[in-house]
Amino acid sequence: MNIALIAHDKKKELMVQFCIAYCGILSRHNLCATGTTGKLVAEATGLNIQFYLSGSQGGDEQIASRIACDEIDLLLFFRDPITPKPHEPKETTLLRLCDVHNVPVATNIATAEALIHALSRGDLDWRNLVNPTF
Repeated sequence: MNIALIAHDKKKELMVQFCIAYCGILSRHNLCATGTTGKLVAEATGLNIQFYLSGSQGGDEQIASRIACDEIDLLLFFRDPITPKPHEPKETTLLRLCDVHNVPVATNIATAEALIHALSRGDLDWRNLVNPTF
């Protein structure tokens, strides 16, 4: 699976710790990330990560374009809901694209852990289903 990683400044350390904890699972997948988040995670874990621009320089949009082209299967986006951000409309677009393209997205640690455990069990291979029943 192709997994994208994004974290706001106040959530970058949480993303690093999450990736350290689940390095074994994440290492079996293709990872991409916005610039600073990706570099921090790669340095801490040794994971192979494709870097995009930093979020403020357009990295969010680069990942959004991959979502729009059905090239991302899972998004881990650790958001800081408290601090106001000038680029919040971009985040809304990113989350809307995940909804449109049925990309599972975690915006906090609790949801990320639920998704990573589902990923390790093989429960997220829904794209391979011909006629899923819900």
